[in-house]
Amino acid sequence: MTAEPPALFSREFASDPYPAYAWLREHAPVHRTTLPSGVEAWLVTRYADARQALADPRLSKNPTRHASDKTGIPGERSAGLMTHLLNIDPPDHTRLRRLVSKAFTPRTVAEFAPRVQELTDRLIDGFAARGEADLIHEFAFPLPIYAICDLLGVPAEDQDDFRDWAGMMIHHGKGPRGGVARSVKKMRAYLAELIHRKRDAPGDDLISGLIRASDHGEHLTENEAAAMAFILLFAGFETTVNLIGNGVYQLLRHPAEKDRLAAAPELLPPAVEELLRYDGPVELATWRFATAPLEIGGEHIPAGDPVLVVLAAADRDPARFTDPDTLDLTRRDNQHLGYGHGIHYCLGAPLARLEGQTAIGTLLRRVPDLRLAADPAELRWRGGLIMRGLRTLPVEFTPRESTPSKSL
Repeated sequence: MTAEPPALFSREFASDPYPAYAWLREHAPVHRTTLPSGVEAWLVTRYADARQALADPRLSKNPTRHASDKTGIPGERSAGLMTHLLNIDPPDHTRLRRLVSKAFTPRTVAEFAPRVQELTDRLIDGFAARGEADLIHEFAFPLPIYAICDLLGVPAEDQDDFRDWAGMMIHHGKGPRGGVARSVKKMRAYLAELIHRKRDAPGDDLISGLIRASDHGEHLTENEAAAMAFILLFAGFETTVNLIGNGVYQLLRHPAEKDRLAAAPELLPPAVEELLRYDGPVELATWRFATAPLEIGGEHIPAGDPVLVVLAAADRDPARFTDPDTLDLTRRDNQHLGYGHGIHYCLGAPLARLEGQTAIGTLLRRVPDLRLAADPAELRWRGGLIMRGLRTLPVEFTPRESTPSKSL
């Protein structure tokens, strides 16, 4: 390794950031850098430091503590969607998470499993007879969109609009970055209208549950309910797109592990955890801001500075994981940070796990000879700071009969 820090945030880096993160872990584990947006921030790359930072109450999640408007989702400030769990601290975070948790329980997720399986099978039916597919656009992207829309209670006739807005938000759509903010505003207007309709005619869905949720007489305000529905949709679909896409890609790059999983479906739970650790959907944890001077990994962090915990680096730390650069679907000691740590641990982790296990397991069962249809060097990864995901994932396989597909 050289004495100079590696280039960060280039196209080559996006394709394989892990060597650069290994250099940072060894030589500059808490590293101040200038991001592509021009914002200066600290990158935390070692597991022990990352775990400490994720739970440190001196690191605020509130982006209004920073002067730049380039530290969140484009358009969320102007659309009035800031009061969600990723942007607030205790005591407001404690109150909102308690209220939302009442409507987003493990039981709700378990009851949703048949619908996830139905969606998965119907999407595979759409390309099984062709012998080829783009697994991002035809499978990994639509599955969590339709699933989270169903869970939130978005009517079927409106779900294609959500798919279009979501596609723009993760840069699937072609157009200027301003299109992301416009999509956020359209989604905000729609959610406000839907919340009004659910107040008058509640159903058995998550938005109705958010409206009903109360704690000691406190209800979610309309802005809070809209912001929570927005972030559950945004965080609930993009992470799962990347979990499925990255996971299938890595299985195709490691055929022995793929065959092992196909032969032993009972390995799906630990396999998904290992795929999350090895090449997870969230590369950097969402923004944090120092509310007071503090020290991380021996570095002095001034008050007000942004801190980004690099989950992808922490989860390959050899000080924590044996052979961290080896994909081992039977790994037992796997306390990865893919869903975060501390009070901001991902509320939707049970749903993401369900979707990941269902999607990957069903795909391997129904299309067992799945293989890459492109040189890995030709694949492109989406731009962006927080998430890690492929733009496309072309595959080929022996054509299979599909059952008559109904509308999703």
